[in-house]
Amino acid sequence: MKKIFFCFSILILTLLSCKHSSSYQKKTLLFSDDGTQNWTQNWMLDGTKSKVVNSKKGMELIAGPEHGNDTCHTVLWTKKSFKGNICIEYDYTKTDTTSRCVNILYFHTTGKGTEEYPTDISLWNNKRTVPHMKTYFNNIHTYHISYAAFSAKEYSGDHDYIRLRRYNPTQIGLQNTDVPGDHFNTGLFKTNLTYHIQVFKYKSQIEMHIQNKQDTADQKICKWDVSEFADCNYGRVGLRHMYTRSARYKNFKIWQLE
Repeated sequence: MKKIFFCFSILILTLLSCKHSSSYQKKTLLFSDDGTQNWTQNWMLDGTKSKVVNSKKGMELIAGPEHGNDTCHTVLWTKKSFKGNICIEYDYTKTDTTSRCVNILYFHTTGKGTEEYPTDISLWNNKRTVPHMKTYFNNIHTYHISYAAFSAKEYSGDHDYIRLRRYNPTQIGLQNTDVPGDHFNTGLFKTNLTYHIQVFKYKSQIEMHIQNKQDTADQKICKWDVSEFADCNYGRVGLRHMYTRSARYKNFKIWQLE
């Protein structure tokens, strides 16, 4: 009887997992980093007061310790760039205990294409040694997803949010960068719990699938239509932590979709 109950439980968990699977097909693996080896092989870092630590558990990105000090922000960029329809997939574990500030995933990121800020952002790494937020939204084309995100000004408790933006440096500031479809009070991304994240960018559709690896009920799918925004179709992937934030990444993969 116990064996039958165990098998039935496994079946229910499998069905729940399938219910939230993607209809997109991962065709070709473009990038893979399990997070246990030297991070400098695949990534480049903005910010002089942050650090990256590789271990058997994965790659931990740790921003600087001083809240309110922009020198303590950090962004970790892939050295490779990616084109077209892609899936970004990884295991994410929040390792800080704060409820202020945000984590950001950037993708299809390029500079605005001027002499000062060329399309290839590696040509102006020196302008991002202090990772002021405005340096990014005023000078790069990218999609930006805030998650495990809270207000920077005060402790927000469980009042987290997930938000998609499309930076367009033909204008100054963040105005009109917000893509409709914010998600508030998700309760996701609890400290020291691992979540499997998949972000799909397929034509004008962007989806973020989030699954707690220890609890199938703790999950969410976010969807955005970006057809009203100028398309980003090529560029690097970046992981941004605002000051004081830290998280561990493992089994980081980028796929071409069909």
